[in-house]
Amino acid sequence: MKHSKIAIIGGGNLGAAIAEGLLKSKFITPGHLTVTRRNIDALSALARQGVHTTSDNKKAIHDSDVIIVAVKPYNVREILDSLKESFDPARHIVISVVTGVFLKDLQGILTAGVPIFRAMPNTAIAIQESVTCLCHQGATAEQVSYVTELFDQLGITISIDEKLMDAATVLGACGIAFALRFIRASTQGGIEIGFDARTANLIAAQTVKGAAELLLKLNRHPEEEIDKVTTPKGCTIVGLNEMEHQGFSSSLIKGIGASYDKIVK
Repeated sequence: MKHSKIAIIGGGNLGAAIAEGLLKSKFITPGHLTVTRRNIDALSALARQGVHTTSDNKKAIHDSDVIIVAVKPYNVREILDSLKESFDPARHIVISVVTGVFLKDLQGILTAGVPIFRAMPNTAIAIQESVTCLCHQGATAEQVSYVTELFDQLGITISIDEKLMDAATVLGACGIAFALRFIRASTQGGIEIGFDARTANLIAAQTVKGAAELLLKLNRHPEEEIDKVTTPKGCTIVGLNEMEHQGFSSSLIKGIGASYDKIVK
C-alpha cells in the first residue's frame, strides 16, 4: 500500500492541513494526491505544489485508493450518499475525520465491505504535531498499519475503542484551545510583571512546549517534574497553591467535563 494514491474529499482547513502535512513528510508525492473543494481557487497553494485539485468528487475517488473524508458533519450523509456507487470494496479504504459520525453511520451509507477508519486529529496536524486517535471496522492488519503510518507523519497516533472517540475529541481536539488559553493567560500575567507582550508570549509558549516534551520524551508523570521546581517556601509552590485555591485544576476538569457533555447529549 506504500504507493497508494490519496484523495481528500473536502479541502477546508483540516483537509488542507492533512494534505500539507503529508507533503512535508514526503509520505506521498504531489502527483499521487488529490484534494477536492467546491471553490478550487482556495486550493491554489496546493495546486502550485503539483497536487491535483478538483471539484469533482467522483473522479477524485476513481483516481485514488485511499479516501479521506474531511467534510462538515452536516454535509457528510448527503455527500457520501451521492458518491456511494463510486467506492470499490476491493480497492478503496475510507478514512473519516468528521466529528460525531460513527463507524456504523458510515457503514450504513457506504458500499458494503468497504474498510472504514475513523480518525480524530487536532489542528496541530498543520505542523505535524497532532495526536490522532484512530478506530476502524473491516480493515486488514496491513491497512491498519498503513493508516497508522499515514497519521504518524502528522504527529502521533493512538488506537482506541470507538466508544472513547468523543472523549478523544475533548481531550485532544478541544484540548488545543484549553492549552492555548493557558498560554494566553500566562502571557497576560507576564505582561503584568514587566514583559512586553511578544516576549511574554514567547516565554509562555516555549515553557509549555518544554513541559510537554519532558513528559513525552522522558515518560515522566507531571508531578515528578513539578516536584523538581517546587522548593520549600519557594515562589513556585506559592503560585501553584494560589492557583489551586482559585480553582485552577477544578475549573479545567469541569471544562473538559462540560465539553464532553455537550458532545454526548
